Amino acid sequence: MAVDTVIVGERRSGHVDDDSVADAVYRKVGWRLIPLLFCCYIVSYLDRVNVGFAKLQMLENLQFSEAVYGFGAGIFFIGYFLCEVPSNIILYRVGARRWIARIMVTWGLLSAATMFVRSPTSFYVLRLLLGAAEAGFFPGIILYLTSWYPAARRSKATSLFLAAIPFAGILGGPLSGWTMQGMDGIYGQAGWQWLFLFQGVPTVVLGLVVWRYLDDRVEQAGWLTSAEKELVIREVGAERMNKSEPRFAGVLVNARVWLLAVIYFAFVSGLYGISFWLPTILKEMGVKNALNIGLLSAIPWTFGVVAMYIVAKSSDRRLEYRWHSAASAIVGAAGLVFSVMYRSDSTLAMAGLTVATIGIMSTLPIFWGMPTAFLGGAAAAAGIALINSIGNLSGFSAPYLIGLIKGATRSTDAGMYMLAGLLVLGALLVLLFKPVRVSSLR
Repeated sequence: MAVDTVIVGERRSGHVDDDSVADAVYRKVGWRLIPLLFCCYIVSYLDRVNVGFAKLQMLENLQFSEAVYGFGAGIFFIGYFLCEVPSNIILYRVGARRWIARIMVTWGLLSAATMFVRSPTSFYVLRLLLGAAEAGFFPGIILYLTSWYPAARRSKATSLFLAAIPFAGILGGPLSGWTMQGMDGIYGQAGWQWLFLFQGVPTVVLGLVVWRYLDDRVEQAGWLTSAEKELVIREVGAERMNKSEPRFAGVLVNARVWLLAVIYFAFVSGLYGISFWLPTILKEMGVKNALNIGLLSAIPWTFGVVAMYIVAKSSDRRLEYRWHSAASAIVGAAGLVFSVMYRSDSTLAMAGLTVATIGIMSTLPIFWGMPTAFLGGAAAAAGIALINSIGNLSGFSAPYLIGLIKGATRSTDAGMYMLAGLLVLGALLVLLFKPVRVSSLR
């Protein structure tokens, strides 16, 4: 099996960078940063996909068609695409603390305002603005982590951050189901309206916490000793010497960046297919109660978060990304196909969706080890944002196409086959990616 080329950095005796001390330092960094970023990404993902649960009541209340829902769910990513690169460049210049805080407060207010939607036009406008407001959050965090972790530790740290996606499914499913069922009709508001309010307000609060708590750079971390700061700065700095920092125009014509963007588009198509349509698929399987749908939807995400961490740890240990990504994508595709083939058996169909979620989730932290291994500085800000923005256009196309397919066939089966095909395509393309040179200072 081919592996990525590795450069092993020299150790300097007498310094604090032996394995046990370095591990302790990065555990300290992790406990300081990851829990807050994890919580932020939970509300980010909930604010992005809660429309999948709101749909269960929203369409009937507002007389929206499946196509209207699919377009509204997906138009979020048009605003996201248009503002992603400018937002991340601003974050690179002004710092993560103030810009991430701004992003979160803005999108939290817009998400809560979705409760006042009354027509397709207002639905489209708010979803478009929500995407523009949230643009820059995810690539900003990926960029931020490159300042605190060298490559040999970054996939595991990224997996802990990305674990917010399945945890959002684990927590958000039951919470969304309970809100829609238990709050429906309270003070004259429908359950889906309370859902948007309850999941928008915490985002604003967390944005204020970010403003108060986050440090922009290692040098500003008063919670690290001088020796600990020196270790992190030295290891991250050694890796940066092997990275390219072209101008923005150079990023736009970089073939590896565009290849990664296409691969990410394929991988994220599967993620959003599961995220937006899992409640509907469960309903088609015969589960009618909103709370039960929420509880059952937590099952695939629970297995996904465990698998994601295990696969990312294996990738870090071997400093290998391509085969880990490809294998995970193939597993995800197989799970989707299996869920369709055995959709008449709810147990087997749920098993297929669980396997699909395991595979799809496992691709994500490993994938980000590839662009962050060769892009640095402003090039990383632009390149990561460009890859993420193009990849997330699948968040527009996948739900919209599945909506059209469901409207025409009255089934999501063909849509699931389409997503499986995209995952296989992503697996084949990732093997074309030229292995990158990364530093190891473990």
